[in-house]
Amino acid sequence: MNFIYNAADLLGRIFLIILFVVAGFGKVGGYAGTAAYMESHGVSSSLLPLVILTEIGGSLLILIGWHTRIVAFLMAGFTLLTLLFFHMPIADHGEQIVVLAELATAGGFLVLTGRGAGGWSLDARRQNAKGHINTGEL
Repeated sequence: MNFIYNAADLLGRIFLIILFVVAGFGKVGGYAGTAAYMESHGVSSSLLPLVILTEIGGSLLILIGWHTRIVAFLMAGFTLLTLLFFHMPIADHGEQIVVLAELATAGGFLVLTGRGAGGWSLDARRQNAKGHINTGEL
């Protein structure tokens, strides 16, 4: 049964971060356009390197399960800020779907915050190396 739990945890982490990896590299490739888009929404484009680092770096940390609870909490906050700055107010049905998807993504990160990365992660290896049993508790 641990195999199934660990595989589900890893697959869940992968599915959760795919969007951010693709978006982060897309911002690198379309830097000027993304900077202009941010400015058009009243967000300083000087934050773009931090946004890219958050999307790509945070995703990689979630993938390998390193300090997952902290990173997932920060990624949930990042996702909610993105929602507020770029998708509010809701203009049409298509935008409503985007808002709900952002909320679902933030929810997934909050589940990781509470649960941890699972057995196939650097967090679990670190806990096992310390002689602790990985119960998923803080």
